[in-house]
This record gives sequence, structure tokens and C-alpha cells, in this order.
Amino acid sequence: MTDRIRLPDELGAQIRARRQALGLSKTDLAQRAGKVREVIYRLESGEDITLSSLMAVLAALGLAMRLEKAGLGSSSRSPFR
Repeated sequence: MTDRIRLPDELGAQIRARRQALGLSKTDLAQRAGKVREVIYRLESGEDITLSSLMAVLAALGLAMRLEKAGLGSSSRSPFR
């Protein structure tokens, strides 16, 4: 899993794929992460969640986050505004 993720829905799709590859239900993953099931639904749908929730879910999936320069244009053209 080395795809570049630039949008929340892309992150959600990667999280869903990893969860399914591990044979986990949304409830199973939520329990492993110490979160409520709604967090998993929101994350996989590309909706906002807290950073601490994201980090807990990544850890429960055996994943880590790495930051690298994206080469985006000015902040006025950023898809995150």
C-alpha cells in the first residue's frame, strides 16, 4: 500500500481495502482502535474525523503515516480549503 493519498475519500478507500484484506468488520476495527463504529464509517466515507482517531485506526490496521512534499500549487488552489 504505497499509493499517494491527496483527498479524504482516497484515504477512506485505502483504509477500507486494508480492513477488508485483514478480514475485519467495521465493528472489529473500531474495537481494535478503541473507537466507536461511526468513526470507521466516517473515515471510509471520506468525512471528517479527529487526528487522534485517524492515528488510532491506522495503528489498529498496522499502518503508519508518512509525509512527503506533494508539489501542490499555491494554497489558493489546494483541494483542502
